[in-house]
Amino acid sequence: MIAAVHQPQFMPWLGYFHKMDSADVFVYLDNVQFKKNEYQNRNRIKTSQGWQWLTVPVNYSFGERINQVRIDSSKDWKKKHLKSIEMNYSKAPYFDEYFPMVERLYGGDYEYLYEVNIASVELLSGLIGIKKPAYRASEINGLRDDQNLRLLDICKALGADTYLSGGAGRDYMDLTVFKDEGVDVVFQDFTHPSYAQLYGEFTPFMSLLDILFNCGEKSLTILRG
Repeated sequence: MIAAVHQPQFMPWLGYFHKMDSADVFVYLDNVQFKKNEYQNRNRIKTSQGWQWLTVPVNYSFGERINQVRIDSSKDWKKKHLKSIEMNYSKAPYFDEYFPMVERLYGGDYEYLYEVNIASVELLSGLIGIKKPAYRASEINGLRDDQNLRLLDICKALGADTYLSGGAGRDYMDLTVFKDEGVDVVFQDFTHPSYAQLYGEFTPFMSLLDILFNCGEKSLTILRG
């Protein structure tokens, strides 16, 4: 069984879902430190002027883990996001089909960042046809703090004999730790596809919303290459 692990991100890009699709089980690594100005509370959509962020405002203290970070409910971010999505994708071929479900996502009551992040991943993965069992790392007992041992512990807790790492894992993973415990490590091999997109020249690394509104039911086939 192949396990993949990744921090819960908001409206992630295609590579995130390729990783999920390539595994048998997926784990949201919600008990590691929150990193500001990355992709944990924001992602990008394409506009006629280039791209823009969809950002979930948060209140946090340095050192807080992702599952401790609260959403800043004083800001009307939901209305702003929906307006931006509608304005920039209303002419996309599959907008009318999927936008009502995106609206329902924004209608949810979220206190913590991880809640809306996981909800966004579950919505988008379901809409393109990826259905994998998923867990939160914080719900798995006995995980060690060392980043290699933590991943190994997750694999062993789930009965996985293979760990699927992102390509960047080559830079920090101690493969002997896994080999000694009988867990194989493989690295994600993902080449970003191009597809029909609004607003001229193709722009990669957008939220999965982009391919969903533009390509609909063909999205997963395109994602898989």
